[in-house]
Amino acid sequence: MPQPKRTTAKGRGSQSRVPNRFGALHAESDLEQVQFDDEYLDELSHPRTEFIADDSRNVISENDSPDVPFRYSLNPYRGCEHGCAYCYARPTHEYFGLSAGLDFETKIFVKERAPELLRDWLNRSDWQPEMIAFSGVTDCYQPAERRYQLTRRCLEVALEARQPIGIVTKNALVLRDLDILAAMAESGIVHVRLSVTTLDASLANTLEPRTSTPEARLGAIGELSAAGVPASVMVAPVIPGLNDSEIPKLLEAAAEAGAKSAGYILLRLPLTVRPVFLEWLEQHEPTRMSRVESYVRSTRDGRLNETGFGRRMRGSGPIADQIKKTFEVFSRRYGLDEKPKPLDTSQFRPPRDSSGQRRLF
Repeated sequence: MPQPKRTTAKGRGSQSRVPNRFGALHAESDLEQVQFDDEYLDELSHPRTEFIADDSRNVISENDSPDVPFRYSLNPYRGCEHGCAYCYARPTHEYFGLSAGLDFETKIFVKERAPELLRDWLNRSDWQPEMIAFSGVTDCYQPAERRYQLTRRCLEVALEARQPIGIVTKNALVLRDLDILAAMAESGIVHVRLSVTTLDASLANTLEPRTSTPEARLGAIGELSAAGVPASVMVAPVIPGLNDSEIPKLLEAAAEAGAKSAGYILLRLPLTVRPVFLEWLEQHEPTRMSRVESYVRSTRDGRLNETGFGRRMRGSGPIADQIKKTFEVFSRRYGLDEKPKPLDTSQFRPPRDSSGQRRLF
């Protein structure tokens, strides 16, 4: 008897809806009865993206981790169309009863009131201005931003208030807002980091299927820098046995593009990110799967993830040390080892609130 066809979700980082760790039940697709229904199977191969209104009353998240250089972050979207197979944010979708796999990249929650909520946050009498990170969880310039423009409208609020903003993105769509970013840069209140995982476009196409190409991201660094916007490169994540050997060439390319500094993060596989990434390895890099898994474990004390502060972003052991040393050596060689200049908080002024009023005092 012929085996049922296996569907492939084209343009997606995950191929399945991995079980929700909070769910008591999990449904598995049985394709045996539809194995000759090519039209239905084609629909499964092209899962559509669904946009869901998110009526959150607060758009700012507070972070107390010593491993990240910011306390506050703003995320206009929950879930991310980029579909990166390694994305550490995938488990956040499980709080909505959804899967960290396909659901995370096809069911996108949109905080349509984000600009108004930011206005009200910045108008709080107890707000002591400090940098707010855009994309602390999911990418603020993911494809949905072309349609909703929430990041742009939040940047307009930040410019009005002279509120310092740090941006991390994998999408050259950031250049759409160059007019606002250049104006913010003149006041020293913005910094942009482009995350570049690999220079191999074919690898990026499967690992990060809906991000901008590596060439486009490097081009964005160049255009931002030419416009006076401080731009850096983040090599994130470094995946031992897969892209770690690219570090020298990647840093060289970033420096040539105009990056002023560089950082990196070692691959993290918390919770349900693990099965998604291992599934990706099995499908796209079967010959390297055992080596990558072995190398990752060697940087995580034999496990696939490390949760301890101070170690989870860099790992430990000989391979992690080698990655760290390589990154430091080539960062110095290409002039990327200086820390970005601190953003200026002294110019902050409360913006109009969402009702159109300004504070008197």
